[in-house]
This record gives sequence, C-alpha cells and structure tokens, in this order.
Amino acid sequence: MTLANKVTFLRIALIPLNLVFLLYGLNGLAALLFLFLSLSDAVDGYIARKYNQVSELGKLIDPLADKILVITVLIALVEQGLASSVPVMLLVAREFIIFGVRVMAAKAGSILPAIPSAKWKTVLQLAAILMLMFNLPFAGLALWVSVLLALFSGGEYIWQNRILLQLK
Repeated sequence: MTLANKVTFLRIALIPLNLVFLLYGLNGLAALLFLFLSLSDAVDGYIARKYNQVSELGKLIDPLADKILVITVLIALVEQGLASSVPVMLLVAREFIIFGVRVMAAKAGSILPAIPSAKWKTVLQLAAILMLMFNLPFAGLALWVSVLLALFSGGEYIWQNRILLQLK
C-alpha cells in the first residue's frame, strides 16, 4: 500500500462525513470538506508520480474515488432540493458508462488516461457542486453546462478508444 493509495483511501473514508455535513444542512462545512477532498485528488497523483508510486490499484481506485465523491454529493443535493434530478441522472449514467469503458480497456491491457475535456468537465462539475451547496444564482445552469461537457467528453473517450473497445 503506497502513500498515494493511502491518500486515496482516506478521501473515500471521509466521503460519509461530507454527506453528514450536507444532509444536516451544514453546507459550509460540507463545501470545505468537499473542496479538500477534491483538491486532495491532485495530491495523491502528485505523490504517485514524484515518488514513483504509480500502481495498478491507484490507477483504478483514484478515478473511482472521484466518482463516488461527486455522485454521492450530487444525490444529496437532489435530496435537499438544491439540484434537479435529471442532470444528476445524466451525469451518473455517463460515469457508469465511462467506468465500464475503463474496465474494458483494462481487460485489454490499457489504462485510459484522463483526456483534457474530461479534466475541464471535472473542474466545471466541482464548481457547479459548490455553487449548488450555497444555492448560488446560475448553479443549475452551471450543472447543465457540466452535463453537456460530460456527455461530450464521454463521447470523446468512446470515440478515441473505439478500436480498443471493438466498436465500429
């Protein structure tokens, strides 16, 4: 178990605390913890690369940790009435599809790196989630824009890997 993987597992372990904060209306604390968990994603990646701790487990669990965080928080925001269920369902469906693509690629011996449009999708998603937590103006619009970028990047993943995935 590398230090980078320990950071990733710590991120996963703190997700329930983030949900407790959010579901009990402690949105400021939830936003701070969400921001910390989101930024710590860069920390584990930095540690893995700098100290040569890149592992197959890390390549799988790191993006999964991101998805668990985002999906659980979005569902909690729907529960609170701060987010519409339709864009959340679209985002969740996209994440499951892309996770399936990653699994298929892994079975074929390839690990799919994050593509630039997916990185932008993540940044916009995180911003939209923080806006939703504080019920800011245009938060719903930001979420919908992140959905459009998510669908675009998902299509890009599939298109770029169609031969690997044996899709014509």
